[in-house]
Amino acid sequence: MKPLLVLLGTFVIALFSLYFTGKGWNIPLAGRIGMAMMLLFTAIGHFTFTNGMSLMIPDFIPFKAVVVKVTGILEIVAAVSLLVPATQPVAGWLLIIFFLLILPANIKAALLSIDYQQATFTGKGPTYLWFRIPLQFFFIAWVYLTTLHPSLIDWR
Repeated sequence: MKPLLVLLGTFVIALFSLYFTGKGWNIPLAGRIGMAMMLLFTAIGHFTFTNGMSLMIPDFIPFKAVVVKVTGILEIVAAVSLLVPATQPVAGWLLIIFFLLILPANIKAALLSIDYQQATFTGKGPTYLWFRIPLQFFFIAWVYLTTLHPSLIDWR
């Protein structure tokens, strides 16, 4: 829920900031700024909650803590790449793939009631999937529209 609030809150602030600085209602740019801030926010979690996030990774993957930290670094790189016009398309496709690849970790976390912030098994449980799975596809659609097909939402 917190990443969604960061995404939407930053999007609204960026949208109005762009408008009031004479750049119009640049929805695609505001959307990329929002996603970049969300990725920076979630990347912090990879370093703050490494132990809990390690519990989310499928058992067959070794070096779980390293994987968590590397994906945090990748989120930072993706955040920056979304804001550089030359790298936006590649960042968009890679983020869509990334969001699909991390979905099993989110499903595992819900099924095992993992609370990644506490590194315990006292999380929200399987009912959280009713929110998390649509949210994941919302993130994918957001990236798709703001980076790969911005003309669909650019109403300037």
